[in-house]
Amino acid sequence: MPATPTRELEAQGPIVETARLQLRKVALSDGPFFLRLLNEPSWLENIGDRHVRSIAQAEDHIKSSIWTQYRASGYGMYAISLKATLSPIGICGLVERSFLPAPDLGFALLPDYVGQGFAFEAAHALLEHASSSFGIGQLYAIVKRDNGRSIKLLGRLGFHRERPYSMPQGEEVELYAVSIP
Repeated sequence: MPATPTRELEAQGPIVETARLQLRKVALSDGPFFLRLLNEPSWLENIGDRHVRSIAQAEDHIKSSIWTQYRASGYGMYAISLKATLSPIGICGLVERSFLPAPDLGFALLPDYVGQGFAFEAAHALLEHASSSFGIGQLYAIVKRDNGRSIKLLGRLGFHRERPYSMPQGEEVELYAVSIP
């Protein structure tokens, strides 16, 4: 019997591995993790409310947002898991946005894992993967002006500030870019 799209996505192994982390495609079983992450105060403040209030809504978000990117682009947001436990601690990935000429790098961690180098480790590995596996030579990042932690991380990754940017919904943010070899 042929695999269903859900089974194909669920059966994926790691996309990228580092010394401490695995990045893998998001699975429906990540619903409880997504419910928690999307309702963290730091997510709500820096990324925005996705109106996900139940595991069923988290699973719908995975199918309609995360998996749609995989099918359209071949890449998207990935779950970051500690190798030691395989438990998800955050997400990091590439998002195609109709208003940007190249993919947008995004990342978020649960609060217990912030400040330990995990976001840098995941994003750095993902930049190498974007170049080697997808031939991506440029990435953007959108960040709120007062999100100092993310701005510092983008600098460590080699991103530079391009300009203030008005999002299609009208929100004023900063646009960063990096060329990757």
